[in-house]
Amino acid sequence: MNKIGLLFFLAVFAEGLFAQDDAYAIVHASRNRISAVTTSTRSRMVITARDGSTSERIIDQYSKDGQGGNSRSVIVFQRPQSVAGTRFLTIENPGSPGDRWIFLPSLGKVRRVAASEGSASFMGTDFSYDDISSASRSADLDTHTLAGEENLDGRPCRIIESRPRDSSYQYSRMVQWIDRETGINYKLELYDKRNVLVKRVEMLDVREIQGRLSPMVTKMTTLSAGTSTTLYVDILKYDDPVPESVFTTAYLETGRAR
Repeated sequence: MNKIGLLFFLAVFAEGLFAQDDAYAIVHASRNRISAVTTSTRSRMVITARDGSTSERIIDQYSKDGQGGNSRSVIVFQRPQSVAGTRFLTIENPGSPGDRWIFLPSLGKVRRVAASEGSASFMGTDFSYDDISSASRSADLDTHTLAGEENLDGRPCRIIESRPRDSSYQYSRMVQWIDRETGINYKLELYDKRNVLVKRVEMLDVREIQGRLSPMVTKMTTLSAGTSTTLYVDILKYDDPVPESVFTTAYLETGRAR
């Protein structure tokens, strides 16, 4: 199930899935812990520069499960005017990196985002294109190892190290802190090809929305740059109808669902 990071990433799986010690099973269950056909959000994206100055963007995101286990997600920039009308589509298929397209009003056309662009900044934020898709990243794309346990802000978490099977992926490894009881991934550390910690993701302000435990704040920090991007979810709805036509390149170009 696709979810926002960012996602990213709505009815909790049975507690037993998170009580076992198999690293792959824990990661798989965590990324699929929320049961919802669709997810719709309105969020504020706050970008903080090294000097502490901030800029804000308003985005809508729609996610939906498809047949065959694939997931689709569309991000629409609403404000400010400089980015309004920008639309981004991701289609993730089980066991594959997925496909991505973006519509930039300044170009007036839809452009496919190549896999080689995965490490590029997404719209000037601390999120890369790969980061935006990471919430729905298939557990099959990585190998997972249980690295230990640690209390994180009083929550017992398993620490799991994941290494991509594809050497072209921008990160050499990802370390996750997954809550032993709920399966929520509260922290994620991302290491570059030199094994240097470059980014940290934190899931904050968890609330129960429509019976699902949902992180309402996601913070991505780029450690070397001293910058961060924080996503505040202001509106979150599960299982609201979303037309299939929203998840097409035609919608990216026109902004109209048919």
